[in-house]
Amino acid sequence: MLGPFVDLNIDYFRWIKWSITIILIPYILPAFIAIFFTLSSLYAYIYQIFSRNKAELNSSGQNTCGPWHIFLSRIWNAQARLWHGYEVEGLENIPADGPAIIVHYHGAVPIDVYYLIAKCITDLGRLLSVVSDRSLFKIPGWGPLLQFIKATPGGFDTCMGILNEGNILIIAPGGAYELQFSDSNYELKWKNRVGFAKLALAAKVPVIPMFTKNIREGYRNLTWGYRFRHWFYATTNLTFVPMYGFFPVKLKSYIGKPILYDGNKSPEMLAKQVAMSIEDIIKNHQRIPGSILHAFAERWLTSSQEKTE
Repeated sequence: MLGPFVDLNIDYFRWIKWSITIILIPYILPAFIAIFFTLSSLYAYIYQIFSRNKAELNSSGQNTCGPWHIFLSRIWNAQARLWHGYEVEGLENIPADGPAIIVHYHGAVPIDVYYLIAKCITDLGRLLSVVSDRSLFKIPGWGPLLQFIKATPGGFDTCMGILNEGNILIIAPGGAYELQFSDSNYELKWKNRVGFAKLALAAKVPVIPMFTKNIREGYRNLTWGYRFRHWFYATTNLTFVPMYGFFPVKLKSYIGKPILYDGNKSPEMLAKQVAMSIEDIIKNHQRIPGSILHAFAERWLTSSQEKTE
């Protein structure tokens, strides 16, 4: 007589297990990236301890990448390739030497920037500096990694010094605002910011546009509470981004042609030209609005077809 009730209980617990899995997995997966960052930072900390030339950690001059950087970059390259089938098109547009500014669209998680840094270390032998949000420097345990890759919280004089030393600087004009309030329609959210353009004109360096296809499909923000989050950011200038993802979708970075220095351009003119270049890349390569299922198919079905051919 208990048979039907036992079956009902089993089905009920199966349903609970299925529901928990469906609900939690999208939020648990991003934790793996945080763990990956933390382990990489531990590696960077060990490097700081055992480096024979510790003065190199804070040295001035052109960024150099030795065996420690190459080893960690190969691990990042492997993770990027295995999980996202990550590729870069237009890597030749990044100069082999000399300063430049790479301007990119800011996804919910800018993992593509770190993938590009790793790719440039192994393929070009160049360590790129990146302007990172100040909040990242406050995350316990991440400091050694940010120092390891020469990340900076920004500032005009600091960035100018990096460029004057012959380095490449990666900047997202939209910053935390674009991170929080852009979506799968991939609209640039720069709020008329032209600081990077002023920097490029002052340093007389080229500006290179960059966009990564499906970056919003790999990692997404929750859409609820938009007005509250917008008010919270405007009031406190703090980032509050409930997100989910780390989906194994196809990621591909497109590096556009460099926009060379032109002293006749104003910062506003240069910023508009760079924005139009990124928008052209988005128009030519990104499905609008973005689709997680389509990006997933690009990663796995397209790759399988290419292998069979």
